[in-house]
Amino acid sequence: MQLDELNVSLDSVLVDRYNQDGYLLLDKLITSQWLDRLRAVAAEFVEASRSLTQSSKAIDIAPGHTSEQPKLRRLVSPVDMHPTFHEFALQGPIAKLACALLGGSARFHHSKLNYKWASGGEEVKWHQDIQFWPHTDFSPLTIGVYLDAVDDEMGPMGVIPGSHQGQIYDLYDDQGQWAGAMQDNDIEQLELDKVVWLKGDAGSVTIHNACMIHGSMPNDSDRGRPLLLQTYSAIDSYPIGCLGANSTLGGASGTVIQGPSEQHLRVQGRELKCAPDWSASGGRAPTIFGSQQRQKL
Repeated sequence: MQLDELNVSLDSVLVDRYNQDGYLLLDKLITSQWLDRLRAVAAEFVEASRSLTQSSKAIDIAPGHTSEQPKLRRLVSPVDMHPTFHEFALQGPIAKLACALLGGSARFHHSKLNYKWASGGEEVKWHQDIQFWPHTDFSPLTIGVYLDAVDDEMGPMGVIPGSHQGQIYDLYDDQGQWAGAMQDNDIEQLELDKVVWLKGDAGSVTIHNACMIHGSMPNDSDRGRPLLLQTYSAIDSYPIGCLGANSTLGGASGTVIQGPSEQHLRVQGRELKCAPDWSASGGRAPTIFGSQQRQKL
């Protein structure tokens, strides 16, 4: 199936490979026109960070950040911060790619831009994503776009193929404190010789399932490694409120891409059609009495 604005046919072979391995790397997928737009906006937030002496709600700065030499770790929820990011994630080629992988429609969850600054951009320790934002199933996937070319020195993301089908690990430390990373004794059991490092040219796309074990090394090069990340789930998959980051999501979270939500939910193999989403009417929900008597809001 040829996707508009994409340079690859996402056929059943690629979909099957994703389902089996838990990841894909699609080289030079995003057009130069999109890359130019995304880089320009990413640079705007670098300029905005020059006035910061500590991290803000939107911009996470790294130790050593100054106005003369900015060092950013992350732009939080870029889809809610600029219309270009919003268009790219919800109407652009990445949205279409998510729908193709998730069965025709998708539900947007969140986005982030990890800058991975030059000369010391921090490592991301081995972890899985699903513990950060649990859903009602394991369909969520994250699609990343390398805004610049990435080689071994720049700390590319590494994945362990097939690990999305295995154990869900405890990301607390041995003192019971949230660490967001796997414990050393669990890492010792991993087949790290099978790690695939996802390098690529500018515009290359990484895709990984939320249960995939993944991480990255520090960026020891003199070049930044900006990676724009967008997370989606299947249309009948929902984030579980009050768990992890699900209570801190931006306004675009929950947006249905390519088709309406039919309010279906599957839990423990049992399917139900849920009540409507009344948030569109200002959050005013009818009582059971009004619903049964067909009273209009």
